[in-house]
Amino acid sequence: MKLRIYLITCVVILGFILTSCGYRNPYVYSGPDRSLYITTWHNRTSDLLLDAKIYQSLTSWYQKSGSIKVTKQKQGANLILAGEIKAIDRPSLSYGDGNDATEVKLHLTVRYILKDTYTGKVLLEVGNEIWTEEYKVGANSSENSDNEKEALQIIIDNLSEKIYLKTLGILAKQNS
Repeated sequence: MKLRIYLITCVVILGFILTSCGYRNPYVYSGPDRSLYITTWHNRTSDLLLDAKIYQSLTSWYQKSGSIKVTKQKQGANLILAGEIKAIDRPSLSYGDGNDATEVKLHLTVRYILKDTYTGKVLLEVGNEIWTEEYKVGANSSENSDNEKEALQIIIDNLSEKIYLKTLGILAKQNS
């Protein structure tokens, strides 16, 4: 019983310390409700459904916020996020015995823009961003494909998280 009271007291004190020092969870936007329309990104690569994977990842990140609602209608949305998948490259990174590639570096080049629809102001614009992830060359083509898919998913998740956090930061500055 004493341990339980001690733990509760520690949690309460920690809560006071974190709130009094100005700590803010960067993954949470608590400002006024906003609606966000995410366009289907233009895909200039030959990788089918890459645009859909990015859309799903972005939507998943924005759903973490209780105040930002992703809408399927451009009409009436407060914000619009648009982007383009410019290129995907797979240059070999390292070679083993017999000049066989042992590791590949996957490069994904994108650009994106976040715009406030009411003011017409561009809130965020990134013209050329390259994301890189390495993956091992497997013993067969199936393993290579799986490794590449995993590397690409890491890139997509990191890209989506970065865009989400930048959006939250911009909106927080607007509301302060």
